[in-house]
Amino acid sequence: MSALEDAVISRCHADETKARIGLIIPSSNRMTEPQFHRYAPAGVAVHIARVQMTGRHKKPIAQLLDDIGRAASSLADARCNPIVFHCTGTAMAEGKEGEAALVRRVAEEGGAAAFSTAQAIVEALEQMGMRRVMLLSPYPQAVNDHEREFLGEHGIEVVRDVALSVGSSDEYIRVPVARWIELAREHARVPADGFFLSCTNTTQIEAIETIERETGRPAINSNQATLWAALKRLPAVGGVPRIGGLGRLFARTEAAVA
Repeated sequence: MSALEDAVISRCHADETKARIGLIIPSSNRMTEPQFHRYAPAGVAVHIARVQMTGRHKKPIAQLLDDIGRAASSLADARCNPIVFHCTGTAMAEGKEGEAALVRRVAEEGGAAAFSTAQAIVEALEQMGMRRVMLLSPYPQAVNDHEREFLGEHGIEVVRDVALSVGSSDEYIRVPVARWIELAREHARVPADGFFLSCTNTTQIEAIETIERETGRPAINSNQATLWAALKRLPAVGGVPRIGGLGRLFARTEAAVA
């Protein structure tokens, strides 16, 4: 056996998996996997199922439910718990009722605890006491408008928003970290409790700590919030650990939800 094989086996034993998070993501998403694998703590595995749901594949939620159900079932085969519907724009597109339909289908087919990125964001904003937010996204304005309405249903006001309207998901990933920081600087005087950086397929997560340091306000991003919400649902992990690079949301430990 080679030294490399020995090292791999040793690492597998050292990092024995305690829990598995399942994520249902848009087929075009290329940022979620590397970011979750980078930031997930030792002992927490992350597994992915893809569904064609955005861009030219965009459909009403009712027409996505069968595909979502199959994806949830495939993650159940990998023993994932929780399983997350992980697309911010789609989860918020049809308000509370549409989001609830997605989560119900994931729970039914996955046989596991289920939630959506939208739910994770609301929980994270509430955790940070953010009732008035500045919304930054790569989306067209219509998507921001849906997100504004969804958050409003949860008692969270979007006091101002910026929709970059950069095009497709291929362009989302090309918006540099520096651009998200620049936007936060430009809107640092907006009377909001903090920043909501919306989208699972961007570099936004890498801007969080700089934005918080320079503006003095918390920043919540879709991938950051979803990892936090998943970890707090994992009794085997013991709650949310401190994770460097993920801002104030991860600045203190938190007990797992039973």
